[in-house]
Formats: sequence, structure tokens, C-alpha cells
Amino acid sequence: MKKFTIIFALLLSFMFVLAACGKDNADKDNKKTDNKTAEKADNDLLKTVKDKGTLLIGTEGTYPPFTFHDTSGNLTGFDVDLATEVAKRIGVKPEFKETQWDAMFAGLDAKRFDMIANEVGIRPDRQEKYDFSDPYITSAGVLIAHKDNDKVKAFEDIKGLNAAQSMTSNYADMAKKYGAKIVGVDGFQQAVELLAQKRVDVTINDKLSFLDYKKQKPDAPIKVVATANDASSSGFMFRKKSDTLVDEVNKALKDIVDDGTYKKISEKWFGEDVLK
Repeated sequence: MKKFTIIFALLLSFMFVLAACGKDNADKDNKKTDNKTAEKADNDLLKTVKDKGTLLIGTEGTYPPFTFHDTSGNLTGFDVDLATEVAKRIGVKPEFKETQWDAMFAGLDAKRFDMIANEVGIRPDRQEKYDFSDPYITSAGVLIAHKDNDKVKAFEDIKGLNAAQSMTSNYADMAKKYGAKIVGVDGFQQAVELLAQKRVDVTINDKLSFLDYKKQKPDAPIKVVATANDASSSGFMFRKKSDTLVDEVNKALKDIVDDGTYKKISEKWFGEDVLK
């Protein structure tokens, strides 16, 4: 009888172990299913955007003529107009979230916005971490100095000089490459103001931004002394695995170019078609 009791106890323990294993396996299967569902939801950002009815767009608001505030305080600019048109073609409303350039990428990582519209240069190191739309604008970098500065005539001349740059921009990298000392600024406006006051020696920035600034302030005491050989292309930037939204944005951009809307927006801000 005692032997039977021992055998029965062992069988009962074995049954409990099997039941526990079955529960663990079921829990693991459920977690895998939940993870796949969450991953699928993250990947289908277009559906999320359409369900919300809003496209969250990160932008500076201090970078004319791409994204800035007009005299009435309204957010405007080339990128703002183009991103607004893209949202319209997708069938949602644009909602712009203004953020300093140096915090822009972190905001995208934190899902504060769905994409960035801020003339972000498409380059390999960024493509490793982020997705980009097709290029929507091409421009060259220029070296800008005070009009009284006759010593700086080429990029090689800026070694050891103070260059006003947004810390994480393409142009800051270029200034470092030529040996300049970087003075961090929030954007183009602050850079040229420091330059006009002779508080810095130079800034490397976008040629289109310079042309727009001079159009608005023809008496500004600054000048272009050199132009970079390689033009860079910019696109809207997204988190990785935003494929569905990126594809839809690219379709919208193509339609905007094909029906002449892009040319109208471009001529409004630059006087010519800048998609070259």
C-alpha cells in the first residue's frame, strides 16, 4: 500500500509538471502573437496615420525659406507648403511640431512625429538608421563670410576660424573637415546674425537659404565666398520600418511634380524649379 501511495504521488507530480509546461508554452505562444501584432502595427504607419487623420511633422520653424514664421507669426516656408500638400494627397491633416534642429532626430525616435520636413540631407550614415522619401530638392553648400572679410576666399581658409553651425547638420561636418571651430546655433537665422555682428568668422550653409535671406535683407553685410562642388539632395525623413507611409509619400510627391504643383511651390519661394 505504501508503495502504491508513492507511485501515485509521483504520477500526480508528473501531471503538474506537464500542466505547468503546457501553460508556459501557451504563454510564450501568446506573447509571440502579441509581439507580431505590435510589430505589424508599427510597420503599417500609414494605417495609423490614416486612422488618426493626422500626419505629425517635425520641423524647425527657424530655417527660412524652408520652415519659418511670417510677419503674422504663421508657420510657413517651402518645406511647410510641400509637406502640407503631401498630407492633403494622402487624405490627412498636417500637424507641425516645432523642434530645434539638434533635438529633431531624437523627437522622431521618440515617436513625437511621423516624419521630419526640414530639408534633411540624404546621406549614408542617416540612411543606416532612418528611411527617406525620394529627394524633393537639391542644393549646394556655400561658404558665407562678412562682406568686409577679404581673407576667406575658399573652404581651405577657414581652418582655426569660428564657424556658426547647427551641431548635427551636414554643414557642421563640412566645417569640421576643414578645421573650423564650431559655434553651435539653433539655425541659419542665428548663424547669419552672428556673422553680421562679426561674432563669428564664417558659416557654411545652404545656397537657397542665403539667396532667400538676401532677398529679404538686401543690405545684410554678408557674402558668399565659395560654393561646394557636390550638391546634396534632401528628403522627408522617417523612422525605419515606415515603409507603407514612405511609399504613400513618394506617390504623393510624384503626383505633385507631375501635375505642376511642385513647380508652383518652388517658384513661389525660389523663383525657379529647384528639383534638379
